[in-house]
Amino acid sequence: MAKTSGKTLKNETLLSVLGRDPEAYHGAVNVPVYHASTILYPSFAELKKAEQREYGKVFYGRHGTPTTFALQDTVAEIEGGWRSFAFGSGKAAILASLLAFLENGDHLLMVDSAYGPSRQLAKGLFSRLGVKHTFYDPLIGAGIKKLIQSNTKVIFTEAPGSLTFEMQDIPAISKAAHLTGAKVIMDNTWASPFLCNPFALGVDVSVQAGTKYIVGHSDAMLGMVTTNKECFSAIEQVFDDLGASASPDDCYLALRGMRTLALRLERQGRTGLQLAEWLAGRREVSRVLHPALKEDPGYKIWRRDFTGTSGLFGVVLNPVPEKAVAAMLDGLELFGMGYSWGGYESLAIPTYPHKIRETRNWDPDYPCLRIHAGVENPEDLISDLRNGFECLNKAKRKSKKRSS
Repeated sequence: MAKTSGKTLKNETLLSVLGRDPEAYHGAVNVPVYHASTILYPSFAELKKAEQREYGKVFYGRHGTPTTFALQDTVAEIEGGWRSFAFGSGKAAILASLLAFLENGDHLLMVDSAYGPSRQLAKGLFSRLGVKHTFYDPLIGAGIKKLIQSNTKVIFTEAPGSLTFEMQDIPAISKAAHLTGAKVIMDNTWASPFLCNPFALGVDVSVQAGTKYIVGHSDAMLGMVTTNKECFSAIEQVFDDLGASASPDDCYLALRGMRTLALRLERQGRTGLQLAEWLAGRREVSRVLHPALKEDPGYKIWRRDFTGTSGLFGVVLNPVPEKAVAAMLDGLELFGMGYSWGGYESLAIPTYPHKIRETRNWDPDYPCLRIHAGVENPEDLISDLRNGFECLNKAKRKSKKRSS
């Protein structure tokens, strides 16, 4: 909960009221879209004053407009941070958070279950900049202290992890990091600002691909970086240096998405869990990767640190030829195939954790899927999955006949 106008309001209510000021916009319910590059000042004195570039004040379009500031303030309040910055993509937000604290000669600890582009930055750009990195097991918890070096400046976390959905013990990692002065960055995209407060877990900086649940309609690119008070100036400097700010149109779409975030997540989380439980009972499935399932290894941590579940999870199938997996996916009608999630539509794609993981082996004979539950009726989605499995089994039988 947070306070607004002297009243203590719950986050569901804050999603509706934050970032709005109808009296300032001729009674309009929503903040208008401010398209601006040049900002004019009425006097020399005002021009000089603006050079201080105070957060939340218009200076030049690249630094943000009232539309930008409304979104940033809303995300920061809901997520429990000090301030937020809106970038043009989730990857730009991740890059900015790392650049704020890493330079030549430093060491980065990155969780081995991190989002693909995060891994690419560690192995590519930051390696070229002279930053060494180590991928660590997402289940390491307090054991992270054994990997912290004298030059470790950042521990990058993601909970649950991309593709494989392991839960991390963020408070334990944060405690170990802060004893050495390292900063903890958490990718909070899966939960969105609504289902997890990273700062209550000891995190210094939270990043999100706002393209996902914040926007919620698969029609805008956005990255958000939320920071505590201590790290604010470092993030602000990188925001200025990169010049990769989000467009006012995309900020407007994200604000619109925030208004229904609680409603969408409640529906999509419930549907996702229903799908996960149904899939867990299928003979074609080896394991469902979903931290909100009671049998999941990360269930206790999820219950402790999160207030709900989103609609994204993984499925490990029993061994079948790739052609059978392709037949299943091609046979789905309601689940689209696309490299994103968080929108209103359901998605299903194959994943290949065995190709990228460095700290834990994933058997390539067990195909993996990533499922995103949209807002469709769950019974229709289950029916679609059932048809998909029929296609899988048919292709599997054909494959066996050819090989016999």
